Amino acid sequence: MADAPGRSARDPLMASTGAAADQARKDVRELSERKGHAVDNARAVIERLDVAFADGSLQRTPVLDQALSDLEVALEQDDGQKLGGKSAEASRFILRAIDHGLDEA
Repeated sequence: MADAPGRSARDPLMASTGAAADQARKDVRELSERKGHAVDNARAVIERLDVAFADGSLQRTPVLDQALSDLEVALEQDDGQKLGGKSAEASRFILRAIDHGLDEA
């Protein structure tokens, strides 16, 4: 299997490096901090991280996997149901955890 850009096969726990990793981290942080509803920001962060993981810019870590799993639960809704304040509050909290875990990805 080929190594992800900025990643060594000998040290899979080392954080991703390079311009693509830096840009992905910057994008995620900007999305999580932008003005607007926390739920919308959270969905945008999930999409950006999915792209970064798929293209190898960032490596999945246990912390980020857990935070993303928690975020998806916080964003679950039935058809036509509007997400309320608890989802937004949970999203903000989890986005902070993602921010802290980005440097390890």
